[in-house]
Amino acid sequence: MTQAKAIYLDPPAGFEHIIVGTAAVAPPGPGEITVRIRASSLNYHDYAVVSGRRSLTERRIPMADGAGEVTAVGPDVKAFSVGDHVVSTFFPTWHEGEPRLSDFATVPGDGVDGFAREAVTMPQDCFTLAPRGYSHAEAATLTTAGLTAWRALFVDGALKPGETVLVLGSGGVSVFALQFAKAAGARVIATSSSDDKLDRLQALGADCLINYRKTVQWGEAVREMTDGAGAEHVIEVGGAATLDQSMTAARVGGHIAVIGSLGNATAPITVTQLLRKHLRLTGLLVGSRRHQLDMVRALDATGIRPVIDRHFPLEAMADAFRYQASNQHVGKIVLDI
Repeated sequence: MTQAKAIYLDPPAGFEHIIVGTAAVAPPGPGEITVRIRASSLNYHDYAVVSGRRSLTERRIPMADGAGEVTAVGPDVKAFSVGDHVVSTFFPTWHEGEPRLSDFATVPGDGVDGFAREAVTMPQDCFTLAPRGYSHAEAATLTTAGLTAWRALFVDGALKPGETVLVLGSGGVSVFALQFAKAAGARVIATSSSDDKLDRLQALGADCLINYRKTVQWGEAVREMTDGAGAEHVIEVGGAATLDQSMTAARVGGHIAVIGSLGNATAPITVTQLLRKHLRLTGLLVGSRRHQLDMVRALDATGIRPVIDRHFPLEAMADAFRYQASNQHVGKIVLDI
């Protein structure tokens, strides 16, 4: 048994309850691997945990995303070898098939200890191989944001070349969705409140841009950009506050992937529009290990690389989350461990 540096949150969480300590790292047993964690990336879910919006009842090591290299393997481990670069899975017990989980009880950094630490021993199914040639920081962006975008477009959305995808904002999921959609031959419309961010999104391949502060009825703007048809796919990150506009933007029979709720969790929506346009509204939370294996294979084939806005050392976690809350970033924020 060895000790590794770790960051803890004491209940009820909040930046003032972040503590630097150590965590025990056991040698791997049957079916387990030990991983030297090199990077983690920030997600809104992590922010909710660390900032105290999701109140903790016991001490917890935060962060759902983790990437690093395998340093030891236990008996019966065939999928990994010492030296392999790996990335964590969001739902370690959801291997494949339809979702059966409706809470965060098994999610690292929430229901169980996460990856804000230097090393960990876990069952091998808690990881997949990282894409070939990825840095650990790049791999650490995939667990939550990358896989959410992948599932929204290709698993639930069955995206086809030539279709139009609307992405809201410039956060991690939206940027991944932009990159994935362009690689699949889709047209992308991107929104932001910042012209500078829109320039960044255009450089990443966005075909049409909307500043939603200047164009309040951006749903109608999307329809105008698509000759009145609307977008086949909408990556909806705002939740109830923006859902009505997203339904306006969607084409008849379109798919709206509701992947977050950054604003008010409850707000009125026009149900008649949902019915009249035969919309398919899908709530989704990340994905399975099988989805991640498929995504990694696609990343190996396409060469897509994540967009990383800034790096912070692990000990500056609070500063990293404050930067995330300032909404200055485009893409992902990474903790180097």
